[in-house]
Amino acid sequence: MDREQFRQLMDNGIWHQNASLIQLLGLCPLLAVTTTLVNGVMLSLATIIVMAVANVAVALLRNLIPHEVRIPVFILVVAALVTVVDLVFNAYFHELYLVLGIFIPLIVTNCIVLARVEAFANKNPPLQSLFDGIFMGVGLLWTLGLLGGLRELIGGGTLLSGIDMVFPTLQGLQLLPADYPGFLLAVLPPGAFILLGFLIAWKNWMEARAAARKTDAGHDQASPAPLADGA
Repeated sequence: MDREQFRQLMDNGIWHQNASLIQLLGLCPLLAVTTTLVNGVMLSLATIIVMAVANVAVALLRNLIPHEVRIPVFILVVAALVTVVDLVFNAYFHELYLVLGIFIPLIVTNCIVLARVEAFANKNPPLQSLFDGIFMGVGLLWTLGLLGGLRELIGGGTLLSGIDMVFPTLQGLQLLPADYPGFLLAVLPPGAFILLGFLIAWKNWMEARAAARKTDAGHDQASPAPLADGA
């Protein structure tokens, strides 16, 4: 894998083919879990691990899996990895495990994981599949983290609430005044839908702006140089 392929995988996973903002996959955890920054980031990290390892496993076994039964085999691989992650969370982050609840096991049915296994890992070598899984997961991570942080800040005036469930020596931040009444809509699913819409609009605006700049730069390069005086 050369440098250009690596950069393309990174750009597609994190930005151009972002699973949450472009493909709109995995909306169930996106809307239900992102009530805080910590919840969104930790579920994203679990998904990154599953996606990266599942991609490598499928890429290694793709020539041995009959085409007719590939989907059940993919689900079996993902389910085994999710079981390991679920047990690890239960053992080492038990309080967070109780908060995330059913959404860790539901990674098995996450459209993002199955889509990358079927569309990419089943057709590419292990190294490319590994980085595809990682960068697609990173795209999910920053989206869930940003959405969770916004919902937490608007809804309760805090940030990193629940970080003590991961690092017991740390505490969340109270960024708004202690008497801030909160904004209930932000922590409810309708609020998540609204904020997600704003994030999609912001991304589309950024891409339109970048395309306009690229077009202007192309026009400037194509413009003929002015003739010198007396020519």
